[in-house]
Amino acid sequence: MTLAELATISGKGGLFKVVAPTKSGVILESLDEARTKLVATANHRLSLLNEISIYTTTKEGTVALEGVLKKIHAEYGADPGVDGNADSTELKAFLKSVLPEFDESRVYVSDIKKLVKWYELIQKFAPEILTAAETSTEEKAAS
Repeated sequence: MTLAELATISGKGGLFKVVAPTKSGVILESLDEARTKLVATANHRLSLLNEISIYTTTKEGTVALEGVLKKIHAEYGADPGVDGNADSTELKAFLKSVLPEFDESRVYVSDIKKLVKWYELIQKFAPEILTAAETSTEEKAAS
């Protein structure tokens, strides 16, 4: 599984695995124990995780979500040391430790909460995404 196969829907918590396209949308399956299926249509605001990035104060202006997830996994492994329900100061300090150049005026606490919750879900239900990211990084370094 890759980040291109995972999606989030505005207004619905959690992550969804893209199962198959339909004529009017896409079939999704929740990334949790329930494995609930639903059809996302044009009325849903669907975002694939590989298209999401986090604002930074660097010249590029953003960092891909995949890069941030890789950094979290490299620094914290299975336990990021913070959960999505932590207070805003703790969440900002966590992101600052992973991505010191994040733009504090454009990245909201709710965004950091989502990041932490998504990381926990990916760690639990699709850890191959994080380990595949490490493997591809190691292969690039060896080349």
